[in-house]
Amino acid sequence: MRIAVDAMGGDFAPRRPVDGALAAARHLGVGIDLVGRESAIRDELIRHPDADRLGVRIVDAPDVVAMDDSAAQALRRKPRSSIMVATDRLASGDANAVVSAGHTGGSVVAAHTLLGMLDGIDRPALAPMVPTGDGSAVLLDAGATVECRPQHLAQFALLGASYARSVLGLASPRVGLLSIGEEPTKGNDLTREAFRLIQQLPVAFVGNVEPRGVFQGAVDVAVADGFTGNLVLKMSEGVVEMVEELLKRELESTFSSQMGYLLSQRAFRRFRRRIDYSEYGGAPLLGVRGLMVVAHGRSSVKALRNAVAQAARLVQQGGWQRWQQEIALSGKELS
Repeated sequence: MRIAVDAMGGDFAPRRPVDGALAAARHLGVGIDLVGRESAIRDELIRHPDADRLGVRIVDAPDVVAMDDSAAQALRRKPRSSIMVATDRLASGDANAVVSAGHTGGSVVAAHTLLGMLDGIDRPALAPMVPTGDGSAVLLDAGATVECRPQHLAQFALLGASYARSVLGLASPRVGLLSIGEEPTKGNDLTREAFRLIQQLPVAFVGNVEPRGVFQGAVDVAVADGFTGNLVLKMSEGVVEMVEELLKRELESTFSSQMGYLLSQRAFRRFRRRIDYSEYGGAPLLGVRGLMVVAHGRSSVKALRNAVAQAARLVQQGGWQRWQQEIALSGKELS
């Protein structure tokens, strides 16, 4: 197995992508293709003398899609960008998956252009896991398709339900449509028409769900357009960071609270793992003909290691292949 890692993607590239990829290679034994500017990657590998033993390859890609670039224009002007070259390795069969913490739009456009869409699916969707009161839920779309039509949300419902069933092992995942109220009439024209379409799909549709309901565990799959889903995701990350900071201040404020923390460290570590996005690594891009995992632009080394681990797990376990087959059959019905 080989994972192509966009070494120039993210706010702290190439250092963090290189460090995260090599950490995954050490623990998982997977082959890593570091895609990006060769000289910059070699400078980082000096700090990793075991890179040759880990089966790490450098794939030169001289161009970089900057975070403030227009994705479509940048990829036309920079056909040898790191994300395009990495995705091309997947398309040609030289890699089993792609991992990038770079420009989300660039990753989406590269996947759409070089991999193509599954039958019956018009737009891709990012599907991160979000923590809930009793586990986690899939949220899609979280930023791949900002402007959606009702049929796109219906397709996301199908993608998410099949992913939860085939990959996450849920027998009958509950699907909810993110809206401002639980009643079918709540929302805008987009959500009301999407509600009608999702009702007709072979999924366990529970109706509209408010954001708080998602985090309370009311659904296993939450469906939204990319703009709304990305706002929910980023707001939840902000709340988590605020809660952690406030908790830290309180624990450091008095001697008794410090002692209480020392006695409860194991519980706090479990709490941290439950809400830390870096534990999940990244979000698979659903709907395209290949496995791409998109990580947060400011991902830590730990998050990038887990993103590579997530991609390797999806390849190894076979659930991803079952999901692709199931969507292929469902897609023919949608076409």
